[in-house]
Amino acid sequence: METTELIPWSGLFDRYRRALKRKSYSVHTVKSYVSILDQFMRWLTVPLSEVTRKEIGLYVDHLLRKQRRPKTITCHLQTIRLFFDYLMNEERISIVNPVTRISLRLPKPLPRHLMDEQVRRLFAVITDLRDRAMFMLMLRCGLRVEEVAHLTVDAVEYVRRQVFVFHGKGGKDRVVYLSEDARSALLAYLAKRSSKAKGLFLVQKGPMRGRPLSVRGIQKRIESYARKSGLNVSCHQLRHTMATQLLNADAGLATIQDLLGHGQITTTQRYCRVANLKVQRDYYKAMEVVLQRTQAQKEEDEGESMDTAWGH
Repeated sequence: METTELIPWSGLFDRYRRALKRKSYSVHTVKSYVSILDQFMRWLTVPLSEVTRKEIGLYVDHLLRKQRRPKTITCHLQTIRLFFDYLMNEERISIVNPVTRISLRLPKPLPRHLMDEQVRRLFAVITDLRDRAMFMLMLRCGLRVEEVAHLTVDAVEYVRRQVFVFHGKGGKDRVVYLSEDARSALLAYLAKRSSKAKGLFLVQKGPMRGRPLSVRGIQKRIESYARKSGLNVSCHQLRHTMATQLLNADAGLATIQDLLGHGQITTTQRYCRVANLKVQRDYYKAMEVVLQRTQAQKEEDEGESMDTAWGH
């Protein structure tokens, strides 16, 4: 086996980037991992082969001094651990992974969703047909902003009211379904669109006109509408809203998990903590059964008492 001193870091860097791409990591994820590793390597004062848990602890202290959030620090540690796994398993370098356990305690904020009145306020200011179709897909289909940005015209089946999401988060494909208002919004946009480009949502003005709208471009549009409507809203909140609305309408967790493309149902279960209407209905329904049983038992006990009294 080799030691890291014999292999140029730049060579490792490039090979690792290619390995991530082969595993179908998204462009955004690859950039994020490479950026984190670059930060770590710039901070390091010892060769990779000499990195121990002590250096990792010092790196965490460094990130804390820079006021990085626990979630960001955890992302750094996970990235470093994956990189060392790659060095050991694929580069066959004799090295010990210094990140054996990630024990930062992370806060788990509840998903924030919009109330029905807030949804109406938001869409009242979205008059552009392209934007209305985009954000309606997030609200009704639960699509991530990256998934909307990468949609193609032929990914939508209007007759069967389906949208095929290719290479979603984690490189997974899935099918979501079009509500009638989302389908109408898409058809209205396409009726106005004259381009034959494959991308579904295109830049409408300026030198980039006719090119697919970027993730940042979509985010800027929602930020603009948030200001106009006076709401604090993001693209991801529309996805949260869809999940919460479905849960309140008694859709099953497994169904919502499949529609959102969650790898773990525990991720979907977080919506149970905010979908108070369903919890409320379930409580009263169950409590009604409990009270009926209690009343029946009470009447039975009273009947037995009367029988005993008549017996005397």
